[in-house]
Amino acid sequence: MAKLLVKLQRYFRRKPVRFFTLLALYLAAGSLVFLHSGFSREPTVPGSPRGSTGGEGPGLPYLGVMQLSRGFKAAATVPEGGRRHGPWFKSTSKDTAERGKARESAGTRSRALRGRSGREKEEDRARYIGCYVDNTRHRTLRGMSFFDYKKMTVFRCQDNCAERGYLYAGLEFGAECYCGHKIQASNVSESECNMECKGERSNTCGGINRLSIYRLELAQESARRYGSAIFRGCFRRPDNVSIALPASQLMLNMSVDKCVDFCTEKEYPLSALAGTSCLCGFPTTLFPLHEREDEQLCAQKCAGEEFESCGTSDYLLVYQTQVQDNRCMDRRFLPSRAKQLVALASFPGAGNTWARHLIELATGFYTGSYYFDGSLYNKGFKGERDHWRSGRTICIKTHESGQKEIESFDSAILLIRNPYKALMAEFNRKYGGHIGFAAHAHWKGKEWPEFVANYAPWWATHTLDWLRYGKKVLVVHFEDLKRDLFVQLQRMVGLLGITACEDRLLCVEGQKDGNFKRSGLRKLEYDPYTPEMRKMISGYIRTVDAALKLRNLSGVPDDYYPR
Repeated sequence: MAKLLVKLQRYFRRKPVRFFTLLALYLAAGSLVFLHSGFSREPTVPGSPRGSTGGEGPGLPYLGVMQLSRGFKAAATVPEGGRRHGPWFKSTSKDTAERGKARESAGTRSRALRGRSGREKEEDRARYIGCYVDNTRHRTLRGMSFFDYKKMTVFRCQDNCAERGYLYAGLEFGAECYCGHKIQASNVSESECNMECKGERSNTCGGINRLSIYRLELAQESARRYGSAIFRGCFRRPDNVSIALPASQLMLNMSVDKCVDFCTEKEYPLSALAGTSCLCGFPTTLFPLHEREDEQLCAQKCAGEEFESCGTSDYLLVYQTQVQDNRCMDRRFLPSRAKQLVALASFPGAGNTWARHLIELATGFYTGSYYFDGSLYNKGFKGERDHWRSGRTICIKTHESGQKEIESFDSAILLIRNPYKALMAEFNRKYGGHIGFAAHAHWKGKEWPEFVANYAPWWATHTLDWLRYGKKVLVVHFEDLKRDLFVQLQRMVGLLGITACEDRLLCVEGQKDGNFKRSGLRKLEYDPYTPEMRKMISGYIRTVDAALKLRNLSGVPDDYYPR
């Protein structure tokens, strides 16, 4: 035996290619035997991300690498009922046939069981009540909503809805969360809620136009009152009040919380107090909430709460409830390829993301981007993934400057913001994310002076380049958009070639902040701008102001200059 081994060793030492070929064949044969024994008779798991939809649903492009990794993860966690057996556990052909017939139903049952096991863990804070139909035009839950196509979990959705006082939380499409006080749809089979949560694969988060709904057992009773309602002001009673505010209730013991609760229960976003009458409705052309009156005209004490005002029969005190106005929430890609490319151009930090949010709500179409930002896509900007020349989006976000890039567009909305605010906003984004804030150490360190030195000149050259090379440029100042959103948004939508529906624009006013606008610049204990910085920036402001006036446009707002 030893002699035979020595001979083989000498043979392969003289011919190493044959040795490695034989070794490769041996390993390949072993791998095939292993794979055959482990997988040949096993049912697949229907509903797993390896299916044709890829867990992404219609309208989302296929991502090969992402699909592959998700497929392995699903295979590694086979639920009970779909358990794999080793080669030592043989099955008959009859068993194999029976499993083949039950393949589809087994997968559906396993998904439902897995979802239920996760739901049982949530029962201390919420109770799962079923799978329900949803519709993009008539939502089943009509309160607040938010999306996260990367990190959505059942707990996160429940927590956000409970914090705002809603009774129900619903998850859809694996990544969308909806809140509400009332379920306005019928329930369906559990098998139709079959999509895994994007941030928690062990749980189910609805399906395509299907909601997994929970009743929030621990929602604060006080939060469901009017603590989170937004005060809109005092307004004159509209002429056709029964049409403008269709729901009403006589309340002899009137208080703000009672009227807000009543309108919330009726699923209206506006609650109007008129003495002893509570009126509910939507902002419309009959009641646009644009002409506020002196609050003293509404200063009549409430019968049920002496420290509150309840308006009068002629002047209404208006609050915005937690109910989301869904008249402007539907969005889609353009039905046909756009003939022109319209830029939404701005210096970084000038409010481009917020403007995109407003345009999408106002037009009902997704906006695109010259770049790709995965965090914005995960927050609901679905046009972010499209190539900027695809023609499927209503306009294209860009921070580019320079002749070649600018001349790629047929027209543009140029958004300009106070450079002092824009620089701070971009610095916060760079070091804290889209709605976060830079750390104190960044402001005090070398990062801030270097940032101002590099970015302040760009603020000026960006505007100058677009004024010089842009075709059909509409200038919009960020400050004017905040101050008079309705009028400025009408101008922007007009350039996009969309007929502006006034009721939809009024709906946008009520949803203007969304989840994409920073809550406000964090107040620093000191002024981050040195006198040298201010002198440099003031020079750039004067240059831009002169360029705007040279083109018969209004110059920069007065508050651009430091006082």
